[in-house]
Amino acid sequence: MQIALYGLHRGSSAEPAVMARRARRAEELGFEALWVGDHIALPAGGSDPPEQPRIEAVVALAHLAALTTRIGLGVGVIVLPQRQPVLLAKQLASIDVLSGGRLTVGIGVGYVEAELSALGASLADRAARTDEYLAAMHALWDAPTPSFAGRFVSFDGVLQRPQPIQRPHPPIIIGGQSAATFRRVARSGNGWYGWELTPEQAAESIAAIGAAGPRPAALGEVEVSITPPGPIDLDQVRRYADAGVHRLVVQPSTMDGTEIDDLIDTVGETIIARL
Repeated sequence: MQIALYGLHRGSSAEPAVMARRARRAEELGFEALWVGDHIALPAGGSDPPEQPRIEAVVALAHLAALTTRIGLGVGVIVLPQRQPVLLAKQLASIDVLSGGRLTVGIGVGYVEAELSALGASLADRAARTDEYLAAMHALWDAPTPSFAGRFVSFDGVLQRPQPIQRPHPPIIIGGQSAATFRRVARSGNGWYGWELTPEQAAESIAAIGAAGPRPAALGEVEVSITPPGPIDLDQVRRYADAGVHRLVVQPSTMDGTEIDDLIDTVGETIIARL
């Protein structure tokens, strides 16, 4: 079981010196990775407070890459339909190169209608954009001479260098719990990310992914990452492992104040040190 930390892009961690201290402490204590989230423009009055500081995900990953030397870097998840995929492919490849191949890319279709609309997407076309954008990014990362023609993005005769260090590309983890998500994971994802699920709920979703359709042999086993709904202990870690989970991405109950410092120390000293 790997233990990653979620949230150094938000709240009190958005202060540069605080982010740096927490990132280095997590690396020192043996966390497997630092994960950030992706919201660009949240609606006023929503359940996810738009007033809370949030460093943009790609910028946060690049900064964390420079602050650290060994710990992995992940995004859980990039809202893919509201990103320009040719630019995003270049940004993520650059982070993978600058970090020495430490990047994991989580993607999702998004759910905040106002945010999607502000960035040129919609609830109606988000799934189609996600599938097309992911295919376009694969072409830019994988193909010797990239070419792509789709409904939303097309290109030919263009090349991006450097390529990602991880070949053919950084691991792609797909977030969400719909039947469409499970089919997307089965056919094209290196992994799956579930948000605030118990071990029992994780096991149910893992079974649903297995039943979602044929999986290309070249992709291998689906790597499962879960953010638990609350604090964890060693017994819970074992229960998640027994359910088929490979990585826990832990978060504090609040991103404000110093609670995340306590989480880093407690998990690092009482769980990671004993795994």
